[in-house]
Amino acid sequence: MKRISQIAPLNSQAMREAQEIQSTLVKPAGSLGELERLTVQLAGITGNPRNTVPRKVICLFGSDHGIYDEGVCSSPQDFTRKLMEVYASSQNGGINVLARQAGAELRVYDLGVKGLGEHENIITRKFLPNGTADFLHARAMSPETVRAVISFGIDLVRDMKAEGVGLIGTGEVGMGNTSPACACIMAGLKSRDDSLVGRGAGLSDEAFLRKKNVILSALEFHSPNLTDSVNILSCVGGLDIAAMTGVFLGGAIYRIPVLVDGVISVAGALMAYMIEPLTLGYMIASHESAEPAYARAAEAMNLSAPLKLGMRLGEGTGCAIMMQIIDDALAIINTMGKFQEIL
Repeated sequence: MKRISQIAPLNSQAMREAQEIQSTLVKPAGSLGELERLTVQLAGITGNPRNTVPRKVICLFGSDHGIYDEGVCSSPQDFTRKLMEVYASSQNGGINVLARQAGAELRVYDLGVKGLGEHENIITRKFLPNGTADFLHARAMSPETVRAVISFGIDLVRDMKAEGVGLIGTGEVGMGNTSPACACIMAGLKSRDDSLVGRGAGLSDEAFLRKKNVILSALEFHSPNLTDSVNILSCVGGLDIAAMTGVFLGGAIYRIPVLVDGVISVAGALMAYMIEPLTLGYMIASHESAEPAYARAAEAMNLSAPLKLGMRLGEGTGCAIMMQIIDDALAIINTMGKFQEIL
């Protein structure tokens, strides 16, 4: 991961210029709040005070998780495969609908989904054909696999940069994946507070207690290096989280804004932030997930989500909604009249 040394701070000159433009528009200073802040951050990322994003992509990473076998999820594991086929067939899954509304392309990646064969609209890269191992009893995956998946995520951003993509969203699907996400966040925050564990997709009280015990037991069993993202991901992570870690790093390397979705996505963001804190400047939070670990991870990075919609679907749905808000923000700085021109 030598490319990480290329990550640099945001362009302060472009940010000052964007702020100056905002101060000339026909509105009280700061009156458009988050919309103004977004244009300034985007200027820092790209080096241009005014920006457009004609091409947007949402990357949806599918993978299965061995920890599912511990009863931490109420949905059949085969739903991972079935949902991947729904997304790839452009049927009306949640992310299909919202990506269309945002004018974004949805790219679906199979990193390790059980029973999922070749599909013309799925990019197949099965790092582990059946997904990760049950991390209650063994490492989820080897450190070498983690590094390969992170590099894959970085490469995706490199290639999208060459295509002219200007905004990337991060999404996922994988039954049981709130467990590795929560485990990674707890390890990264050096916490054993079981209040960070959420119910996920509607667990019973008994299953919810089991989920808490499984995560705490796994962290005790592995004792991951709490300052090493690769080690954490190897012990208790998921292929989806590792891929997102790479995408967030890639956004900072290649200076493209990357949107954070829910708790799985923020786990990847935290792992990237631990590798290189400068990645934070290239991340844009979308919505505040209803999963409790999300808020703690975001707070640790000082990452503020402007949308509070009570969502916890995943898939990158929050990113799609945020893309429309970013379009609005850019329309303001690019087309709103100036005091000297109008008044």
